[in-house]
Amino acid sequence: MPAVAIEFDGLGVYAWAFNAYVACSLVGMVVSGTWCDRDGPRRAMWTGLIVFSGAAIVAGFAWSMPVLIAARGAQGMGGGALIVATYIVIARAYPEELRPRAFSLLAASWVVPAIVGPLIAGWLTETISWRLAFWLVPFVLLLPALLLRKVLREHDGGTGEDRGGRIVPAIATAAGLTMAMFALMRPAGLPLWVSALGLLVGIVVVGIAVRPLLPAHALRLGRGLPTTVLMRGILAGAFFGAEAFIPLALVEQRALTVTQAGMVLSVSALGWWTGSYVQSRIPESSDRARAVGIGAIIIAVGLATLPLCLITGLPPIVCTGSYFIASVGMGLCFPSIAVQTLRLSPEDEQGANSAALQVSDAILSALCLGLLGAIHAGAVAEGGATVSTYDSLWWICAGIALLGAAVATRMRPADARALVR
Repeated sequence: MPAVAIEFDGLGVYAWAFNAYVACSLVGMVVSGTWCDRDGPRRAMWTGLIVFSGAAIVAGFAWSMPVLIAARGAQGMGGGALIVATYIVIARAYPEELRPRAFSLLAASWVVPAIVGPLIAGWLTETISWRLAFWLVPFVLLLPALLLRKVLREHDGGTGEDRGGRIVPAIATAAGLTMAMFALMRPAGLPLWVSALGLLVGIVVVGIAVRPLLPAHALRLGRGLPTTVLMRGILAGAFFGAEAFIPLALVEQRALTVTQAGMVLSVSALGWWTGSYVQSRIPESSDRARAVGIGAIIIAVGLATLPLCLITGLPPIVCTGSYFIASVGMGLCFPSIAVQTLRLSPEDEQGANSAALQVSDAILSALCLGLLGAIHAGAVAEGGATVSTYDSLWWICAGIALLGAAVATRMRPADARALVR
């Protein structure tokens, strides 16, 4: 992305390549959850694969930053559908006592791609073209698509209940998010009062439209399922908001190559898998709130120490240590949140609540990215982002993670019997 933004003179809208993906993924998540509950996961999985692959091809042909951003938005729709369908397949294919290990396997399956992916993308960018990083996506997805056919047939079928009424709120939520993020970025020439009004309207639209997409009382951090679902978004916003600016900071401030910056991102997979393996050993009777609280503190520590990599006297490689620590925390938290969500969900609501997890993830990630992107864009407009700019971004994210640690205990339902299914 740093190379793409530089080529298209799009550093001022750098965050939109991530914002568009996250905001549009909302629609894919809700549609996928609706289809999974009504018909089963097969239709959602195939649609997600096709949309994600097709949008990657379009992104590879992009001739400007707006075209690339639009393609990334379409990719978000496909990616949102895929992750919800994946959760439902896990819920159906594994008994409850094996789901923690299933999510650990899911994390393990990211390790090799996440290690070699950034390296390959960086090498392609520097030796041939960044476009190949998008054009190769359909070929990467071909083998898993073939392997999925049998398991999707075996675990397909739904309740027949139509929850299509959530699609319109999802579209409205995505629109509100886009308005809020656009206002936060405050394009050149836009008066401050117009930007403030747009931000207010966008947040109000999101606050109203998102209610049918989340468990009741989620916005008030209600005990049990509501807070469990919202915790996913709090931690995603902190981690992925910080992650988006790591390669750009290393390229701009420490003069690393794109490939070298990509190597830093590779350690995330190992850290995430480590944390996920630890959570897979937690006794089945645990309600996971304590694990998530500890994980959130670990994330905060990792993100708070990221600025060390921009100190001139220290090697930029210290970034890998900080990022690894934060990734361990994410590996501990995300599967635990998923396990708790499925445990607290009746079978006919697993699709809707799995989608709610992703919706929470998308909304708070988008808002966090919008805030961070606005700070970064403001610095660019004033002459360029500095070390202090990136330090501030990462410390904000660390503070958000600490907020998650403070509310994690509310993941426990008021009635402990709700955890026994």
